[in-house]
Amino acid sequence: MAGDIDQDALAAEWGMALEEQGSSGSDAEQGWESVGEDGMAHVSAGSKGGAERILNQEEIDNLLGFSIEDLALSDNGGIRAIIDSAMVAYERLPMLDIVFDRLVRLLTTSLRNFTSDNVEVSLDRIHAVRFADYLNSIPLPAILSIFKAEEWDNFGIATVDSSLIYSIIDVLLGGRRGVTAIRVEGRPYTTIEMGLVKRMIEVILADAEAAFRPISPVTFKIDRLETNPRFAAISRPNNAAILVRFRIDMEERGGSIEMLLPYATLEPIRDRLMQTFVGEKLGRDPVWEGHLATEIFQARTHVEAVLYENKFPLRKLMNLKVGDTLVLDMKPDALVKVRCGDETLTEGRMGRVGDKVAIRIQKPLRRGRTTMTQFEQISSGGQEQ
Repeated sequence: MAGDIDQDALAAEWGMALEEQGSSGSDAEQGWESVGEDGMAHVSAGSKGGAERILNQEEIDNLLGFSIEDLALSDNGGIRAIIDSAMVAYERLPMLDIVFDRLVRLLTTSLRNFTSDNVEVSLDRIHAVRFADYLNSIPLPAILSIFKAEEWDNFGIATVDSSLIYSIIDVLLGGRRGVTAIRVEGRPYTTIEMGLVKRMIEVILADAEAAFRPISPVTFKIDRLETNPRFAAISRPNNAAILVRFRIDMEERGGSIEMLLPYATLEPIRDRLMQTFVGEKLGRDPVWEGHLATEIFQARTHVEAVLYENKFPLRKLMNLKVGDTLVLDMKPDALVKVRCGDETLTEGRMGRVGDKVAIRIQKPLRRGRTTMTQFEQISSGGQEQ
């Protein structure tokens, strides 16, 4: 019995010694990483020497590709890039950049008149998001204004964050300049606060109408105000939308306002928004137009006189023999068609001038519908001469 006990104790002692040797060797060869009670990542350099390395929260977020502020609204990296690799690449609308640049200039003047204060408006960014991702990323508390584009028969969202809400209220109610607005968290917005924010949104939407007017006349009308994103669903969760963020600064106060326009809302004017510039028409060059008109009028073309035209079955043509007669279903005084290629220019009567066959024009020439005004003027001037 004593021998069995001694063997068990000796085996246990050897096992512990081997474990200590293996753990010390692995720690000596490479560093180890652990997470402490404070939630920070602690990285040790090992036995070769080196200070303890602690990763802060920002470094951890960058490593994993997550960002609390812009979780679904920015270009992600790391693990987040792998997760969002299935995101659809939405088409870019160049004209929107011009529209919202114009809106920034208009808002700078309108908000200065509205607040009687020095207001600076800047365009933060324009990018495409999924509708559900945007609703989940809205920092609360906030006021969401659902507005309708009357001519486009669809809706959009204008979101005002809490910083801008309290700053506008403080400015409009006579707050002192240079003092940061005091936030009162944990309570709903009052009727007066909602009314003041609604007036500011009306000013913004009026400028948005003026910014879109060169492309397409539109009327933005506020439908309702919401404080819960769940009640602001105007599109399907997976639908694409354009998100525009504006930064509004009033000395040391300010905030941001976001305008969300689903692609379904912009669909009626999508062709115009895909243009590089308004109208996408180059400036007229009268010298080039005159030279082109001169060369066109001097160009030589082949004109054919068609006496008769009909379709016959191939079997009938194959059965023709010498001496067969083809009956042409036309009268002696029928008009002859004058063609240039496949286009019929005019009609006339066939006759003879000396020893040559001639065509007398009976109808005016058919002008193309796309003839430029400059060409018509040159043509009329040439005929008068």
